[in-house]
Parts: sequence; structure tokens; C-alpha cells
Amino acid sequence: MLICLSASHKNSHFDLLEQLSVDSASMGERIVQEHRALSGGPALAGAVVVATCNRFETYLDLNAPFGVSPLPTVFAAIEAVSASTGVDAQTLRESLDLVHGNGVAEHLFAVSSGLESVVVGEGEIAGQVRRSLEQARSVGTTSPELERLFQRASQTSRGVKNRTGIGSAGRSLVRLSLELAESRISDWSATSVLLVGTGRYAGASLAALRDRGAEDIRVYSPSGRAARFAANHDIAAVQAADYAAVAASVDVVVTCTTAETHVIDAALLGAGREVLGAEAAGRQLLIDLGLPRNIDPDVAGVEGVELLDLETIRIHAPLEELNATHEARAMVGQAARSFSAATEEQSLAPAVVALRSHIFGLLDAEIERARVKGDPDGRIEQSLRHLAGVLLHTPMTRSRELARAGEQQAWLDGLEAVFGLQVKAPDAAAGGCPITGRGAATA
Repeated sequence: MLICLSASHKNSHFDLLEQLSVDSASMGERIVQEHRALSGGPALAGAVVVATCNRFETYLDLNAPFGVSPLPTVFAAIEAVSASTGVDAQTLRESLDLVHGNGVAEHLFAVSSGLESVVVGEGEIAGQVRRSLEQARSVGTTSPELERLFQRASQTSRGVKNRTGIGSAGRSLVRLSLELAESRISDWSATSVLLVGTGRYAGASLAALRDRGAEDIRVYSPSGRAARFAANHDIAAVQAADYAAVAASVDVVVTCTTAETHVIDAALLGAGREVLGAEAAGRQLLIDLGLPRNIDPDVAGVEGVELLDLETIRIHAPLEELNATHEARAMVGQAARSFSAATEEQSLAPAVVALRSHIFGLLDAEIERARVKGDPDGRIEQSLRHLAGVLLHTPMTRSRELARAGEQQAWLDGLEAVFGLQVKAPDAAAGGCPITGRGAATA
């Protein structure tokens, strides 16, 4: 049974998402360990955590038979997240939405396609989902079913991007933030910019700044990677000793690091202004694209400083491109149905194997009797094998049809009634439901 616990910009405050993003890389391991210690229920086959600037989700693969409640696993996962982040477990139970069974595929496919992002159609999320699976692989917390789910999510997101207009209509957070800055910047070519960070968002930010004509761009890295990034991108690197003064001198600062502490605050800007004196920038725009926050909100109290953070960007996110979004959601729905149909068919695999083994066991016995009585040219054996194939065709076809309709039990009942074969029922195919009655989570 697949389970997803989800907190996003749609159902949670930004402060909570910021707390949940801390130490997300090791969260999958913690969840698996906590489940083993607390749940006492079915084994947890795998866990993958997706953490972005506007989303925290954990995808779980639970070895649960038909009718077993996923709640013990959910609560064990919540305890693990609470222990790792310091967020009260009750707050998590009230904030996280639960999706399980067939609803998980549609939810993840929509997320990876950018349909659930602040900026609908944004391109970064597909890569973040892919890297989440890679992280789970590296710590050994993925499973075959989660692998299949996430790989299909990547395929779906590529299809949505290539076949709909949502990829071109959607804009990344980086570009949206710079569009919002346009009202404060009259001439990008005459604007000095400090880029703080050297990761994937830094590269996207630099490209977006250059697209707007920015030329005076410098980079600083709290982790010491500025020199290499600067050399690769033909810009100047800022040394740690000069950081405060440069931060106080430029017109625009864009931060996008994975640092878990603030890299700019009012004290840093104050120290830089003391060094610069009259040379300090009169007015400054600080754009914070980090999660957790890279910039302390106290900078808003510094004269001449304006802060544009993810929470503000979210408020100004554009309306969805309706036609492209409708087409994309139709594709996501179809992909989810196909994924679920394949899952349902796989759920009957043990019963199919049992039936085939039963039929071929009878077949082998009859062939052996034919050989004893005499079958020199093998025609009797050939006819018997053909007959077995013909007899199996209809049950095999019906197994797929009933599985896709969610009626596996009808096929299992027929198997027992006709052949006397008893096979364990497959996992339930359930949709979304809330943890605490807040309302079902749907994609």
C-alpha cells in the first residue's frame, strides 16, 4: 500500500514548511527506524522524502494486506518527523494531509508536473522529485514499488512538459521573483547584484539576471565554493572578509543557499554600512529564495531595505494558464489510471501463478499418461498444450479486467469456487483521506 503525507503552500503556513525542510535528507531513514520501533504493525518496505521550498512530503510503501489501516504507520512517521524537526506531533497531525492507495500516483504525478506548485508549471520540481528518489537510493530506503512510482512520475512530467503549453506558460520562482523586482529596478545593466549561494538555484538566478541585462554580478558562498562558481560563470567572487561590506553596497542581493542559518541579517548589514560609510547603498532589495530562510526578517527594519521572500512571492504568483492546466491534468489523470491498473494487475499475480501452476500440473500429468499409452509423434501433447492455453485465455483476460475495475476479490472467489484454490487477497486500493478529518487530500 502506498501512502503519502503532504504539507504544502496550499495547506500549511510557510513557517511550518521551513521547519520541516531542516535535515530532510536523513528523514527517510528516521521514518523507517521509527516505524520499526513504534508501529508493531506491517513492515515498511520503503520511504522517499520530497522537500522543496513550498512542499514537504513523505512517500511510504507499506506491506499491508487488504483492509489493514495505515494509521499506525502514519503516526509512526509523524513521530519520526516530529523528533527530527522539533515540530509538535499534534501540529503535524492537524497539518499533514494523507493520500493512500491509488490516489498517491495521481498526487505525485501532479506534483512532479508542476501542477501543485506556487507557480504552476515551474520546471524545478521535476528535478527535485528525481533527486529525492536518488537520495532514498543512497541511504537504502526505497523499494521496487516506490521506484516504479517515481520513475513513472518523471516520465509523466516530461510528457506534460512536451505535449502541453504549461511548461512554457509556467515560470520558475527565480524568474517570478525578478519579475516582481522589475517595479523597483529601472535599469538592470546599471544595477549591482550579489548572489549568495552556488547551487542549482544560483545557476538559474544568474541566468535570469543576465537575461534581464544585469552585468555587475558577484557571488559569495557560505561554504567556500564561490571561487569555483565564479570561474565557471565568469563573474567575481567575494571573500568572507569582504562579505558584509559588499552585501551593504549592492543594489540587489539574491540568496539561494541550503544553509540552515541566516546568511544575512540586520547586524551584518549594519556592520557593512559602518565600514562603507557614505558609500553604502541607499536603497536595497533583498530577494530570499532559500528554505530555510536565508535572510533574517529583521532586515526589514533597516532603513532603505526591502525584503522579497518566498511567502511574498507566493502571494503574487500568477493565475494558472487554464487551458494548459486542464490538458496537463487530463494527462496526469490518465497516467495515474494506467499506473494503478498495472498495480492492480500485479496484485493478482500470486493468484494467476497459482492458477497456471494448477492447470499445468494437470496438463503435465495428462501428457505423461499419453506418453505411457503411446504418443510417438507428440501430437497428443501438442493438442493438450494448445487446449490448456485456450482454457486459460478467458480467466487471464478476466483477471486483468476485474483488477482494473478494482474487483480482484470477485476473481479470487471464482478461483476458489471453480478450482478450490485459496489465495490471499490483494492490498486495498484506497483513495485519499485525512488524518484527523480535515478533508481528503486530492491531487
